[in-house]
Amino acid sequence: MYSSSSSKPRWIHDVFINFRGEDIRKTFVSHLYAVLSNSGINTFLDSDKLEKGEDIGHELLQAISVSHVSIIVFSKKYSESSWCLNELDKIMECRRTQGQIVLPVFYDVDPSVVRHQKGDFGKALEVAAKSRYIIAEVMEKVLCRWKVVLTEASNLSGWDGSAFRSDRELVKKIVEAILPKLDSTTLSITEFPVGLESHVKQVVQLIEKQPGDVCMVGIWGMGGSGKTTVAKAIYNQTHRTFECTSFIENIREVCEKDTRGYIHLQQQLISDVLKTKEKIHSIALGTARVQKVLSGKKALVVLDDVTEFQQIKALCGNHNFFGSGSVLIVTTRDVHILKLLKVDSVYEMKEMHKSESLELFCWHAFRKASPIGGFSDLSRNVVAYCGGLPLALEVLGSFLFERTKQEWISVLLKLERIPNDQVHEKLRISYDGLKDDMEKDIFLDICCFFIGKDRAYVTEILNGCGLYADIGIAVLIDRSLLKVEKNNKLGMHDLIRDMGREIVRESSAKEPGKRCRLWFHEDVHDVLTKNTGTETVEGLILNLQRTGRVSFSTNVFQDMKKLRLLQLDRVDLTGDLGYLSKQLSWVNWQRSTFRFIPDDFDQRNLNVFELKYSNVKQVWKEAKLLQKLKILNLSHSKYLKSTPDFTKLPNLEKLIIKDCQSLSNIHLSIGDLKNILLINLKDCTSLGNLPRVIYQLASVKTLILSGCSKIDKLEEDIVQMESLTTLIAAHTGVKQVPFSIIRSKNIGYISLCGFEGLSRDIFPPLIWSWMSPTMNSVAHIPPFGGMSMSLVSIDVDSNNLGLVFQSPILSSCSKLRSVWVQCHSEIQLKQELRRFLYDLIELEISHASQISDPSLKSILIEMGKCQIVNNTFGKSLSQGLTTDDSSASFLPGNNYPSWLTYTCEGPSVYFQVPEDSVYDIQERHSYVL
Repeated sequence: MYSSSSSKPRWIHDVFINFRGEDIRKTFVSHLYAVLSNSGINTFLDSDKLEKGEDIGHELLQAISVSHVSIIVFSKKYSESSWCLNELDKIMECRRTQGQIVLPVFYDVDPSVVRHQKGDFGKALEVAAKSRYIIAEVMEKVLCRWKVVLTEASNLSGWDGSAFRSDRELVKKIVEAILPKLDSTTLSITEFPVGLESHVKQVVQLIEKQPGDVCMVGIWGMGGSGKTTVAKAIYNQTHRTFECTSFIENIREVCEKDTRGYIHLQQQLISDVLKTKEKIHSIALGTARVQKVLSGKKALVVLDDVTEFQQIKALCGNHNFFGSGSVLIVTTRDVHILKLLKVDSVYEMKEMHKSESLELFCWHAFRKASPIGGFSDLSRNVVAYCGGLPLALEVLGSFLFERTKQEWISVLLKLERIPNDQVHEKLRISYDGLKDDMEKDIFLDICCFFIGKDRAYVTEILNGCGLYADIGIAVLIDRSLLKVEKNNKLGMHDLIRDMGREIVRESSAKEPGKRCRLWFHEDVHDVLTKNTGTETVEGLILNLQRTGRVSFSTNVFQDMKKLRLLQLDRVDLTGDLGYLSKQLSWVNWQRSTFRFIPDDFDQRNLNVFELKYSNVKQVWKEAKLLQKLKILNLSHSKYLKSTPDFTKLPNLEKLIIKDCQSLSNIHLSIGDLKNILLINLKDCTSLGNLPRVIYQLASVKTLILSGCSKIDKLEEDIVQMESLTTLIAAHTGVKQVPFSIIRSKNIGYISLCGFEGLSRDIFPPLIWSWMSPTMNSVAHIPPFGGMSMSLVSIDVDSNNLGLVFQSPILSSCSKLRSVWVQCHSEIQLKQELRRFLYDLIELEISHASQISDPSLKSILIEMGKCQIVNNTFGKSLSQGLTTDDSSASFLPGNNYPSWLTYTCEGPSVYFQVPEDSVYDIQERHSYVL
């Protein structure tokens, strides 16, 4: 998007106006000329610029040649003037040869009439040609040329006068458009501004929306994404509205190359504001001087390529440096700097869309907006490689300009292994800017091994390597080297990835065995086959295709003593596994063939151990103490019959045993896993009901049992899993949801017995399924906690306001668990339910003394919004039961789940009484649910 052009032709006139004098000289053109002149724009108009006795034709042609902008005012009678048409011919020639800016204005004439020379306009054009040129051949040639330039000019972007309410409005728009193009302080931007306008518009909108006196906006993105170009375009568009302006470019480069870089930047800022040069002797004095210079002024300041917060402090400090209405724009690759500055808005530079990417590339590669014949597919391949990065599109497009198709193919093949030097160096700036070697290690590990992996998973692995990945990954995200994509997966721009891999490759270009990380199949195979690995190697991946397997002796690893990351797929190792590094933190060994993990494999430093699709029948013959192991994944191991003994895995956090179809036994030591967070047993079709010790695991947050068809019961003990937030047990043999599940304090998502969704959405219909008299399930509810479950249906007669009891109630209140109340008005609901509860309280008051825990002596009864005929009321039932200040309703500790507030249809409300509740009358009544 963003190729810059630095050469500027020398212009004598700012603007040349081409028009039909007799037509509009004293009206529109006169007004336009006056406003241009008053704006300080040097405008050529034939009536006041031509000296007496001079050759008019020559002078006009010369004036056109030295004008920066030509405004063509098309009018109804324009085509009658051969003079105007010849000027137009010259203007379009200057546009082609000198880059002159041409702006058409259609004044009282339709653009399509000019474009196609229709009607009287076209007839007048032919008359002008015939009257000017006698020779027919010359006349035809000139007429043809006029038609061409009329079409070309009318196709340019300009203004249709009919769209404006007045000449004044039209002139204002023209002058506003011309000023940025002429200003001596206008910054040179780009030859091909594809996609630029939308970015500028969005940032300007952010600035305009800020209500504060001073607006600070950050433009953030990876290297080469166009941050500087957008900032320059915004500066060009807005700088005339400020009292003083300054654009400080290449701050990182200046500060890195010169010890006095900060002072040089301060001097530049002061010079831009005061238009005079001042000498600064120290950073502190410079900062104070800048504050004094900017104080009270409406200023526009752009700080480009900031890499340290200290750079901003030295130059602009904070909001207090600026006067009202000022704007500070900062471009950076590090969003954390913008957070420290507390900017009002951050605009992120995203990758270009495919269509814009192709257009920008083609402008550089072919000097036109689309590929030339035969290069369409190749162009799209290059654009795909660039991944929407403007820098890469510009560099590669320019490099491939006027090259043969074979050369294009060669370049693409080379890019698969080695990135372009210019792109690589630009992107590497972000990597070199990392101050911490651990952050660099995290970046290289991710770009070589973990792109597309879950963030939490990668964090666990790298923490196991002692890299403090929680903060390290956050820093990489801030610095545009890494991003988090859908489902918390780590992502990285392909060119950033290639840059990182090239850093590894260039450390030992000719000897892969001396590189710190090995991921490229041919390199890894070569190192293992030739046994050339060295202690430099820290990570290695070898994934074979489906076509076969490969076997290596374990002694090929004996020199890789620093190896900490290892992934193998369809690879067999023969010999003593003791040759493997004792520093291994992550082992992902898929489709291994051993029946159990060999005893000679030193696993003491393992943090993550994955044996997916393995042939293991037994994980370890003898349990070994693995204190560092956090994740164990044995999924798809079809011969595995029993889980390992967990007594030697005290810090295990995630146990994943998906699709192990022979698994039938879970070792009772699973109850010893006090730090376990996830248990995933999905699709273990031979597994029966879980051992009850599992329900004692208070740390478990996620339990997945879906597809375990032989599990037909979940115990009421599940309530003991205090941390459980997610229960997924669809497609099992379980027929009844445990009643205790609704007392789980943290449960957030459930998939069980046909109920699936967030608990706040699931619990109301689940409770209804237990309670509703219209459903048969109520009769089948088993005894709960030693108490029988009774359902009471109360129907309130609309005539006598009396309760009609459809089953025994007050006589068996001690066994009452559920109440369903139906009435015909709000008054009935309040009065009758109050009466019912008071009677119930009187019967149960004698039990109050039996409750030792005072927190169980209070409860909330609440009703959601109920629709009664056409009226809606949303008062809580507790409010309905309260006639004065003598009653209250609440839950123990005011800590109750949102699902207790239930929205019901019709004039009814229901609630359930847990077994550990009791009705108690104190000085202030409490209704216990």
